[in-house]
Amino acid sequence: MILINYLEEQAEQLIAKLGVPLEWVPYCRLMFFVIVLIILSSITFFIAKRVLIPYLYKFFKKTSFKWDDLIAESRALDKLVHIIPALFVRAMAPAIFADFPQWLPFVVRLTEAYLVIAGVAVLFSVLKVIEFSVSKLDAFKDKPLASYFQLVRILLHILTLILVLSIILGKSPVYFLSAFGAMTAILLLIFKDTILGLVASVQMSTNDMVRVGDWVEMPKFNADGDVIDMNLNTVKIQNWDKTITTIPTYYFITDSFKNWRGMQQSGGRRIKRALFVDAHSVKLVDPEMRERFKKIQLITDYVTQRQQEIEHYNKENNVDTSVLINGRRMTNLGVFRKYIETYLKSHPRINQKMTIMVRQLASESKGIPLEIYCFTNTTAWIEYESIQSDIFDHLYSTASYFEIEIFQEPGGQDFIKAFKGRDVSGK
Repeated sequence: MILINYLEEQAEQLIAKLGVPLEWVPYCRLMFFVIVLIILSSITFFIAKRVLIPYLYKFFKKTSFKWDDLIAESRALDKLVHIIPALFVRAMAPAIFADFPQWLPFVVRLTEAYLVIAGVAVLFSVLKVIEFSVSKLDAFKDKPLASYFQLVRILLHILTLILVLSIILGKSPVYFLSAFGAMTAILLLIFKDTILGLVASVQMSTNDMVRVGDWVEMPKFNADGDVIDMNLNTVKIQNWDKTITTIPTYYFITDSFKNWRGMQQSGGRRIKRALFVDAHSVKLVDPEMRERFKKIQLITDYVTQRQQEIEHYNKENNVDTSVLINGRRMTNLGVFRKYIETYLKSHPRINQKMTIMVRQLASESKGIPLEIYCFTNTTAWIEYESIQSDIFDHLYSTASYFEIEIFQEPGGQDFIKAFKGRDVSGK
């Protein structure tokens, strides 16, 4: 302080010698010291930016800790250089503006407000580092961390605004909190989506409804793909065609959607598809057909055992077996259904711990639906489609061995064959 007073006296004498009127000397002295203060602040800013902060980063990288390496790599302390010159100005202001007490409070408040803003900016940078490091942990990889960190940032913005206003206007923060209470309705209107998103994010996280990386399907928004990002306001879904659909977070609470995570975690993906059998090709199994079926390895034991049961029943009930329709008989459709079931149970890519079923559905105009219901032992999309295609390739090609015809709508070649050899009159 003694040094400052000495410099002020010397500056006043120098200004007076230059012929400046006495009433203007204090103002010129103040302007001179303000310029010096700006120069010194700029120097401290440059030293902090070029020397101090790089030295801190190098020091962090040399330590055995990992978290400080993230601070250095993300350069989270770059905003710290704004605090050092501000502290210098705050320390020098009382001495420089000692003769101008009416200006000093304004300069001090402005500097303190700047320090609060710069400090919060540093805190935001550190929060980003924390968010990045926590998101890399296995326990939090699929959690909506962005939503919670975004909420913290919103609260910090509100708190910063209150502190800056209280410093500049010289009011207690409680005063502004009470004023915000009166503005609750307006705030609710402005932050409606944020508040709804916050409630939705908490419910989604608590009930474990959606995670980053989940495959979700939401027909209302034509969304079908993986969740790539979640925050307070939106959920981003990358569809299978590589487009991105952005959906407000609260719609995952108010609307229905399908999450395929259960399928992915189960280790098996369902095959549920039907073959349509032409009803005209369904017939009773005669002895010649039965002997042919016995040669098919997958159903040899079944045909033999089944025939023994039928013969035993027909013998006990004195059935006249000379007529094929009398008594109990196997059908080619029933044997084919059993063949498919046995084939699936012996297939190396079908999950044998899950449901395996071949069932006949109600007949319709396209034929008799024979539905295959089972699960693959993989959930990978490409592998699943390959397994499913291989199974149906086999079934389509083997249906003729059971004298089963697969129904399909007649095409142009079918009509050509039907009318081939006929004259124009249709004879």
